[in-house]
Amino acid sequence: MTTAHRRYFRILAALYGIVWLALAIEPVDRNDWILENVIVVIAVFVLWATYKWMPLSRISYTMIFIFMCLHSVGSHYTYSEVPYNQWFIELTGRSLHELLEWDRNHFDRAVHFLYGLLLAYPIREMFLRVADVHGFWSYFLPLDLTMSTSMFYELIEWLAAETFGGELGMAYLGTQGDVWDAHKDMALASLGALIAMTTIIVLNSYLQRDFAREWSESLRIKRPEPLGEDALRELWHAKHKH
Repeated sequence: MTTAHRRYFRILAALYGIVWLALAIEPVDRNDWILENVIVVIAVFVLWATYKWMPLSRISYTMIFIFMCLHSVGSHYTYSEVPYNQWFIELTGRSLHELLEWDRNHFDRAVHFLYGLLLAYPIREMFLRVADVHGFWSYFLPLDLTMSTSMFYELIEWLAAETFGGELGMAYLGTQGDVWDAHKDMALASLGALIAMTTIIVLNSYLQRDFAREWSESLRIKRPEPLGEDALRELWHAKHKH
């Protein structure tokens, strides 16, 4: 990592620390704030522990920073009570909800969409550098992982709501009475990731000379023989030969 790269990461880390600490003061619901920040603590630890031996690009760190700042806002107010409509009224004198005919707080939906839009790129960088994927798979796998982690988070919300129940469970779940809330959240995260990967495909197809060849090669069958039980049989015989 270059000195400039390291400095950029540390600046973002310091800025995020300031935002996080400011929004940790007197949140609307302290217990919900704690639940919302469990995954944040894990993410911050992983990013700090890996930035020296596997630093991400500045684009990836910037996208992660923006998303985590938005999450801090959501955890401070609880996602269903972020007063963005009031902020809009103070800035423009008009209600955003009335203009768009919204009957619920959509901050959670926006952040789910941005989860896919902002984090699919860092996920792709990880797949390229760790799994060494190419072509089609370098775009599909980030989309797939974004969708699956979005689904996993909805399961965590459900489990937390079942475990804690009451107002805390409902605040963390944040469905606002919509029985399809989890499905819509996952769909928006998937849409965000799809837009991000489509954008990268279009950009790379224009800039990368061997784009078509790499794409075709990634879909070529490398092992024509079937695996499954045949591969297991080979492994079994190889293990018991010695």
